[in-house]
Amino acid sequence: MSELKDIDRINAFSKRELTEEEVYIFTLTLCDNDIDRDYECFSLDALKQLKELFIGKTGIFDHSMKSADQKARIFDTYIEKSDDELTAYGDGLYRLKARAYMLRNDENKTLIDEIEGGIKKEVSVSCSMEKAVCSVCGKDRRSERCGHIGGKSYGGKLCYTTLSDASDAYEFSFVAVPAQRRAGVTKSYYSKEVNALDDIIKAVRSDCEKLELNAAQLKQLNCYINSLEENATLGVRFKSELCRDVLKLFTEKVPEIEREVFSEIVSAMTVSELIAVKESLVKSGEVPEPQLISAEGKTAKDYSQFRI
Repeated sequence: MSELKDIDRINAFSKRELTEEEVYIFTLTLCDNDIDRDYECFSLDALKQLKELFIGKTGIFDHSMKSADQKARIFDTYIEKSDDELTAYGDGLYRLKARAYMLRNDENKTLIDEIEGGIKKEVSVSCSMEKAVCSVCGKDRRSERCGHIGGKSYGGKLCYTTLSDASDAYEFSFVAVPAQRRAGVTKSYYSKEVNALDDIIKAVRSDCEKLELNAAQLKQLNCYINSLEENATLGVRFKSELCRDVLKLFTEKVPEIEREVFSEIVSAMTVSELIAVKESLVKSGEVPEPQLISAEGKTAKDYSQFRI
């Protein structure tokens, strides 16, 4: 049995049989398994799953959900291994590639020219992933918060999130700013269900106008806000107690300066500065002589030999 031609694959999605002259075909990179600008990466297994899920999916602009913005459709996908590139974590680099088509008509002529001219190049994929695992502790960020921050190193190990177990693919979009440096894609998770708290927060920050939350998601977000408020209250109380301790140490060590002066200095300090000052005072048992102390009452040194 001979291999299907591009036009045969395309006609599997068209209502009437199209000819090769009626369609414009282009190749694009949907995503890869390297760490992107959001410090996330797809697992290789996820790419294999997305390879099947993206067949037949539509191409639009900026994740717009309007049917009028549909311009292209994927008719074939494949995974390509790089011969000379590795991921940031040292594994082989794999790209999920796609073949898409659009109609050659007056409406699409400008877009086709922009693709040919390299103007419309970067694309974004919208998909649903069941797992988002932290590289440092191995916790699934969808079900529990680990506290590690993407892009930071912990014990020499870079923190990033591995996305796996693809459950659905929705669309690809032409975008201006890509997240993945090589593939030129920006991932979006809010187009369908948003279940993980991290994804809800990310969706709220990225495009809250398009975000619709159900009762369960709103409850999750409300619990998170309550937790932040509680932590903020504790933080204010902690800083207040810290200010009091540092002020007490200052007034004990340097009684020559009025308490109000130290009070203004201490109130302007950050928590980190207060902690550092307190540790220094407790450890040294003394503080350097402040420049604010008046020379009155001190024994003046004789510098007459340097007078002219």
